[in-house]
Amino acid sequence: MEKEILTKKFGDKEVEEIASYSDERMVFVDNLQNLDPKISVRIEAFVVVLCLKGKASLFVDDQFHEIQVNDVFICHPNIILESSMISMDFECRSICLSPEYVRQLTVINNDSWDIRLFLEKNPVLSLTQDEVRTFCWYYDLLKYKLTTKNKKYRKELVDALLLAFLYEFHDTLDRFITLKPSSYKSAENLFKTFIDLLASSYPKKRSVSYYADCLHVSPKYLSAVCKDISGQPASDLIDQYVMKDVVYLLRKTEKSIKEITNELDFPNISFFGKYVKKHLGLSPRMYREKQEKEFL
Repeated sequence: MEKEILTKKFGDKEVEEIASYSDERMVFVDNLQNLDPKISVRIEAFVVVLCLKGKASLFVDDQFHEIQVNDVFICHPNIILESSMISMDFECRSICLSPEYVRQLTVINNDSWDIRLFLEKNPVLSLTQDEVRTFCWYYDLLKYKLTTKNKKYRKELVDALLLAFLYEFHDTLDRFITLKPSSYKSAENLFKTFIDLLASSYPKKRSVSYYADCLHVSPKYLSAVCKDISGQPASDLIDQYVMKDVVYLLRKTEKSIKEITNELDFPNISFFGKYVKKHLGLSPRMYREKQEKEFL
């Protein structure tokens, strides 16, 4: 049976129902027990979940991950999330941040390409007891400040606390990856903006010119910047992100090839078939049949 893919964003009724606090910038969730494993969700937010008790398993863009006590799960916007199993005693602390709010936070806005790649490949990290205590301390303090009314500088206080929390997180990342110093070079900022735009769009445009126009630069310059920073031209990066959506729809849904072609904004089935075969070595139909045989 096909799993329905729902898009969840800030302000949705379902989001507010499970939130212990929510506004247009952030959402706090303490209980994930009511997640429906039959539904796949595309989340339009940065998500951080710390497991305090029990365990859970989930699929992130069709990749299986397990979360246990003291593990933190981190994902960027527009990933497709499926809950596989959540234990009855599962307890967590979860924060969701809107992409618009994140763009205002300098500490995240200057993250390197290496950090993004690392977290996309390793969304689950094991924290120490001290790191867990620090996370919970900030979480509780942030929620307390957000729910305290009639404070003249509440927004400024929350912004400052969240920035401090994110700097603490950067210290934690030092255990997992060697971070490059933050750079304020225009080329690196352009590259990050391009990746944010590419990752957050759906369906994704496949033209370098489209993203170059959005960023007010030439396609040649955008591709040169991408090549310099990531080692890949803009076209290759676009193809990688497009293929994530293609593979997911072919593997995890029962939508027809024509429906997928239309959903991903390809001009026709023939063009879609050639595009998929170029990147997977198989036609969409043959790739789907292969996956079904392997599943059996």
